[in-house]
Amino acid sequence: MLSALDVGYRLLVAAQQGFSRAESQQISRSPTMSRSLYTPIADPLLTLIVPVYNEENYLDELMDRLLALEVRTEILLVDDGSKDASAEIAQRWAQSRDNVQLIQHEVNQGKGAAVRTGIAASTGDVVAIQDADLEYDPANVPQLIRPIVDGHADVVYGSRLSGGEPQRVHLFWHMLGNRFLSLLTGVLFNTTISDMETGYKAFRGELIRSIPLRSNDFRIEPEITAKLCKRDLRIYELPIAYYGRTFAEGKKITWRDGFGAIGALFRFRFSD
Repeated sequence: MLSALDVGYRLLVAAQQGFSRAESQQISRSPTMSRSLYTPIADPLLTLIVPVYNEENYLDELMDRLLALEVRTEILLVDDGSKDASAEIAQRWAQSRDNVQLIQHEVNQGKGAAVRTGIAASTGDVVAIQDADLEYDPANVPQLIRPIVDGHADVVYGSRLSGGEPQRVHLFWHMLGNRFLSLLTGVLFNTTISDMETGYKAFRGELIRSIPLRSNDFRIEPEITAKLCKRDLRIYELPIAYYGRTFAEGKKITWRDGFGAIGALFRFRFSD
């Protein structure tokens, strides 16, 4: 049975597509008929949400790469209480580019809080998350959003674990943890997502803005995945390049976050 949020989302999309009220009501409750809602997006506006925390060494290069993308972009730099010069660098970019906006948290709240702030401020037809540390290559963005723009997908996951693109050799325990979390996701939600914890996710804008999110830390990834999998959505994945960092190079997620992810998967499987 579809939830009230699912029905509301479909009603919104149906109205935007020009269906009558009666047609919208029927489509919103029919998994088969709802497929007629999805059409290619002409000249899409892509919102790139960039959570930033102490990334002064990478931010300028990241912005150069993002602004070189051949797609209309809205870039939201969400500084999560950085203690280095990240906020100043982000402010300089926001002042020099009309499509760049800086949003600041006074104190560090966590990646999830930065992502939620960015989603709330987004206006794009497509919304994607881009980490500031360049572990994920912005050159992959066009292929990441292509299934959505072409009308085939509602959500696209960029997988670090399916091969086919350059990838730095993983830290063993991180790789094992990611595979276990993806397996657990499959068991709980009957899905074949190969990399649940990936930071590279893209969404139809109106979809991700319609989903209430609560997590402030790295549990945002399993929460998003759980709430997407509980809906009647077309989720695609494709291989991406991954230039992982070591802890010495600034990697922030640890094994402790893995236990939080397990708890989040179970929690959001059985509640909202």
